[in-house]
Amino acid sequence: MASTYFSAPAPVARRVRAYFAPVNRPAQTPVIFDPAEQGRFSLDAPPSPWISLGWIQNFARRPASKSAPLLTGIPAAPLEQVRQTLEAQVSLEFLSWTKLTMALATGSQHMNLLAPASGAAPAADGAEPSAAVTPQTGSTSTSILLASSDAAKFQAGSIVAVDVDYAGQTGFVGTPVSGAYVRSALTDVEYIRRVTFNVALVAQVNSTGLMLAEPLPGGAPAAGTKVQLVTGFVDREGGCFYQEWSALFLMEGSQGERVFFYYPRLQSSCGAEEAMLALDAKNKNGQSRAVLKAQFLALPVTDPLDGERVVCYRSFLPAANALV
Repeated sequence: MASTYFSAPAPVARRVRAYFAPVNRPAQTPVIFDPAEQGRFSLDAPPSPWISLGWIQNFARRPASKSAPLLTGIPAAPLEQVRQTLEAQVSLEFLSWTKLTMALATGSQHMNLLAPASGAAPAADGAEPSAAVTPQTGSTSTSILLASSDAAKFQAGSIVAVDVDYAGQTGFVGTPVSGAYVRSALTDVEYIRRVTFNVALVAQVNSTGLMLAEPLPGGAPAAGTKVQLVTGFVDREGGCFYQEWSALFLMEGSQGERVFFYYPRLQSSCGAEEAMLALDAKNKNGQSRAVLKAQFLALPVTDPLDGERVVCYRSFLPAANALV
């Protein structure tokens, strides 16, 4: 009788898929990924709050931890090893340009270019914006109710930022993701909407408001929230703020096995950088694709299981009927 089991060769995977989720910056609390419970999710529908950033290329992870011998006796001889430093690095290239991939591929604040007011003086990170409008009671994460005169200021296909006014507070700001850290009070009332990740594409506009193509990451607009039109995005080389996210990288083998690399805390560790990829092997047509290069430093967390400090979890889910 033929065996129904097979020995598992090394996984053969075509590409690597990336998922990111926001760290609670004030509490330094990462998003947990449990491979035993969540490891078989659909590639296009990751468990909340993980966000799929699609396929990536040139994914490389480099352990940089150092060990040293603990010496004892005369003459000194190694007694055992101790971990001297704990460090890991990750690099990759994003194949798409979105707000989140741009933010992850730079080491500083990533900002929304708010639609400028008429006659506003130019500025590198966006001129004085046009006035924000206030959502009406009953708005949801996908439907923003507005007065008809306010709804007329938007059109389908535009992008909106939805967040509160800046009121002089310091520390981490932005809903639901910390988009910046304010060290001393600012005077720009629009600052939080400049740095917020609570943005969405407008699918439809009618006399009662806006229908969004996807839910706002922050859910239904809270009290005090306002809406502003966004024309694009901008980031800067330099600054003191570092993007920090939980990250999950997935390699799916040809037999259905899965290898996960879960980093509870990754901080961007370089400035904005792009790579140009020719669209054909010999670059005969002279066209190239600009991809975003990203580098990260893994920060440690304390595993509650045994109190050990770790920077990454590597998990393997075998294919069905593979010998172990």
